[in-house]
Amino acid sequence: MKQVHLRVDDELYNELNIYSLMTEQTMQDCVREAVAYYITDMRKKQQETQSGNFTFIDLFAGIGGMRIAFERAGGHCVYSNEWNKYSQQTYFANFGEQPEGDITQVVASSIPDHDILVAGFPCQPFSIAGVSKKNSLGRATGFEDKTQGTLFFDVCRILKEKKPKAFLLENVKNLCSHDKGRTFKIILESLDELNYNVFYSILDGQNFVPQHRERILIVGFDKERYGSEFDFGFELTPKLPKPKMRDILDDDVDSKYTLSDKLWAYLQGYAAKHRAAGNGFGYGIAPLDGVSRTISARYYKDGSEILIEQEGKNPRRLTPRECARLQGFPDSFKIPVSDTQAYKQFGNSVVVPLMEAVAKLMIEEIKTLDKQNGQELQRMVI
Repeated sequence: MKQVHLRVDDELYNELNIYSLMTEQTMQDCVREAVAYYITDMRKKQQETQSGNFTFIDLFAGIGGMRIAFERAGGHCVYSNEWNKYSQQTYFANFGEQPEGDITQVVASSIPDHDILVAGFPCQPFSIAGVSKKNSLGRATGFEDKTQGTLFFDVCRILKEKKPKAFLLENVKNLCSHDKGRTFKIILESLDELNYNVFYSILDGQNFVPQHRERILIVGFDKERYGSEFDFGFELTPKLPKPKMRDILDDDVDSKYTLSDKLWAYLQGYAAKHRAAGNGFGYGIAPLDGVSRTISARYYKDGSEILIEQEGKNPRRLTPRECARLQGFPDSFKIPVSDTQAYKQFGNSVVVPLMEAVAKLMIEEIKTLDKQNGQELQRMVI
């Protein structure tokens, strides 16, 4: 029998110790049982997902919001990448898969073939010094010159190497105006150079969850496969009845989420100061029968953008589980990290049902294009 030595954090050790006492097994037997159960469960999940209608990869995966969306649309994820160690923990807890780390070190050819590339890439300004110099010399510049050094470059090199049928890129709506519009211009030029027919739209998540959250979605289809004589519309059917804040709230919430007198006084003073200056900055009390402001990664600091009023008490911030619901994650989604990390993760994530709706539109478009492409090939053979 082989031996494996493991190091575990204190919390996991305590859980194993409790389970060991409850089941009257040695710690070694408990760990062996857990590993055997995990492997069996993973094999079962793999068998279930192998029947997916299409394959996709999940880049800048975060905690897997895009993955849930595309799996619900019938897809099978063949690769994931996320550098943040806490997001990796949450991803692993929910999908049984550790995303690969630093994407800049990943060789594009090592990534499995896939039908759709999905990425919520960070927004970075592009350096235009080298591009300007080449332009002055009358030399053409390609995406490798224009995007090198940014994380969008890694999306481009993977698209170039693997040439998937389609892609979906997600970003903040300000991407269009970022760096005076240069960033978005270079993105569109680069995707066109890679020979993709590109469509984009700014969509609001409040048609699917009780949150005003606008994001730009960029969808592209391979011109070599499908040509460019077609259109793609982001025609989504809103969820009815329209979601309300009260739909995502718990009835019984720990008092630790209630703002302290000191913090509440500070937020009120801060808001009054900015109102006097004619600014709109300040805390936001979410309407129970309406939608909230946009949750952000900074929510862990004070929760000021989305506060819940309480009778006879200071307002409270949302719990991590309520934040998950606000983004459309199912209650079965595991939250294995601290509240601080959970707030950051959900604030950085996507509105899952909105992405699912877009994923389904993309799949329908691909099916139509594949059918037309097959008919065209048949005519050519005849």
